[in-house]
Amino acid sequence: MELRVLQYFLAVAREQSISGAAQTLHLSQPTLSTQIKAMEDELGKQLLIRGTPGSRKVTLTEEGMILRKRAEEILSLVKRTENEIALSDQTVAGDVYIGAGESDGIRLLTQVAQKVQTEYPHIHFHISSGDGKDVLENLDKGLIDFGLILQAVDISKYEMLKIPVKEHWGVLMRRDSPLAEKEQIVPEDLWDKRLIISRQASSSSLLSTWLKRDISELNVVATYNLLYNGSLMVEEGMGYALCLDNIINTTGDSKLCFRPFSPPLELGVSLVWKRYQVFSKAAEKFLNAMKSQLYASID
Repeated sequence: MELRVLQYFLAVAREQSISGAAQTLHLSQPTLSTQIKAMEDELGKQLLIRGTPGSRKVTLTEEGMILRKRAEEILSLVKRTENEIALSDQTVAGDVYIGAGESDGIRLLTQVAQKVQTEYPHIHFHISSGDGKDVLENLDKGLIDFGLILQAVDISKYEMLKIPVKEHWGVLMRRDSPLAEKEQIVPEDLWDKRLIISRQASSSSLLSTWLKRDISELNVVATYNLLYNGSLMVEEGMGYALCLDNIINTTGDSKLCFRPFSPPLELGVSLVWKRYQVFSKAAEKFLNAMKSQLYASID
């Protein structure tokens, strides 16, 4: 399968039309149709559902949606590799890709990134958000250089730096909620409440242990991937969000407040990367700066 044809396929998926994609690609419609049909024959799967004779719109089959996702990843990785090779003999420049869970630890990363850019202004940073599962998947695929996570990892696969940040679990709630009158939240407070939890926490034994209940035994009315979305659910009165502190601003005229768990439940934060990773010059400069920052704080 050629990269060129993957680009053609993505254009069709984006335009939802073979004729529309042909115009953007400066190809004839029969040529593009032939290329897509050849790809379907090669894979042995139908990728597009063609519209009726009076409609030019096409939709992706389930296999087509899978291919679109993988094609985007492949072409992104190819572009990144080309850039790294092109810059390998030049002044230190390039892109550093970091996947991060929601954590106050991102502050330290941005402080170090700023220092790196002061010395090397042609280094650019790209931070994508996701839970720990998403971050490690992207790390394994080579789509990011580093991951900032709040969970244990397989040390046979990854190297890591521990970030001097402790994340504290608690409950995000409306200020007019009954539990807002308490300074701390104990497990029993939540057993009969409508709960909103993160997608990752739904399978967390750590959280279940603290709650003294299996997650499946509780009234979980919704899950979130990013806490901002969870905070909107809380604000609209859907329930109480179990989350980490210092992510949602609850000061000033916010309708929300945060109450910590009692006994406390803490998580450590780590910067991880693949073992035996070959870094670009830009990524190497960032990692060295991170190490210097952390070692300086220890001294």
